[in-house]
Amino acid sequence: MEVAAVRLLRGGSLLRRNYPACLSSWKTPRALQSSQSEALLSLTHGGLLCAPLQMFTDEEAMMKSAVKKFAQERIAPLVSTMDENSKMEKSVIQGLFQQGLMAVDIDTKYGGTGASFFSFVLVVEELSKVDASVALICDVQNTVVNGLIRKHGTEEQKATYLTQLATKKVGSFCLSEAGAGSDSFALKTRADKKGNYYVINGSKMWITNAREAELFLVMANVDPSVGYKGITCFIVDRDTEGFHIGRAENKLGIRASSTCPLTFENVKVPEANILGQIGHGYKYAIGSLNEGRIGIAAQMLGLAQGCFDYTIPYIKERIQFGKRLFDFQGLQHQVARVATQLEAARLLTYNAARLVEAGKPFVKEAAMAKYYASEVAGLTTSKCIEWMGGVGYTKDYPVEKYFRDAKIGTIYEGASNIQLNTIAKLLDAEH
Repeated sequence: MEVAAVRLLRGGSLLRRNYPACLSSWKTPRALQSSQSEALLSLTHGGLLCAPLQMFTDEEAMMKSAVKKFAQERIAPLVSTMDENSKMEKSVIQGLFQQGLMAVDIDTKYGGTGASFFSFVLVVEELSKVDASVALICDVQNTVVNGLIRKHGTEEQKATYLTQLATKKVGSFCLSEAGAGSDSFALKTRADKKGNYYVINGSKMWITNAREAELFLVMANVDPSVGYKGITCFIVDRDTEGFHIGRAENKLGIRASSTCPLTFENVKVPEANILGQIGHGYKYAIGSLNEGRIGIAAQMLGLAQGCFDYTIPYIKERIQFGKRLFDFQGLQHQVARVATQLEAARLLTYNAARLVEAGKPFVKEAAMAKYYASEVAGLTTSKCIEWMGGVGYTKDYPVEKYFRDAKIGTIYEGASNIQLNTIAKLLDAEH
């Protein structure tokens, strides 16, 4: 067995020619750190050299490093102020565009970065270690807004809107309503055809990026008689007459990310602004949210890791009863459990992202990643406050903000119970 393994390793150059397409840019395998663990090389059956989930391509590693530097230098000094004022600094949004982070997987011909979906996941994770609100504006832009136009837009729409979204315009996705939360396809917003236009009337709630956005993808029903099969996606500009953005919600967490109600009063939208096919909006929404859940998993993972990384040095320095807090076995066991759960959440998230890139089914894995990472984020941030004691409960330290930000993970882009429903449904079909 050992001899065979050595022969496989020595024949690495031959094996590398048989890499799966998704790993075609890999060089000689090398370990890269994600959290504090070191990736190890593994060989699988079938004569293929398969990389561990925490090993990255050169491009992915560079992206991760660049975003980490940007977040620490440009975002970190503003986090407390943005949270207190419930407002994203313009310089942060400008920085996201300048770094190409608002168009990670948009083709370069439209001004995008042209990177992979996995690179996007790393971007969200690194941003979330510093501020989950900033990560969210990036996540919605990439997975939902850019993704829908990239997949379903006409060439003219792509040339017009992807170019703007890559360089200067924030986008927003408008699905939820007062009576259509988890039951999102119960939406009441209507779009009635009038000649070459559709006239939209209705309202939306909980719309992320609404205050900053200049471009809105609005789900409205063109034929309520056929139920959700009448739902259609419309591209609506911010300055369209009759379109109003309400006051931002005063939220518990992710406060710098705007969440606003919208109203549509006889909003005229050209027929050319229909995205994709009439009546296919529900399909587009499902598809985008499935990928979006991986983005939220990355957000919760990064948030939890950032909180953990901030807390550990404190408990290693804090002295009580003549020794470091970290030296108490009871605390060591708690830290070890949380670290293990963080690693499990990371592997679930990375695996779901790799499945997307490979063109494999990923809905169950995305739901698992989003559900588990959200639960782990809540647990991790709560434990970190406990480990830091009284100071962790104050706004002088960032741990309480991580705790507040974490709660949304179990609610948006599909509540935890919705994720469990999805997982169970797919398990039932598998067995």
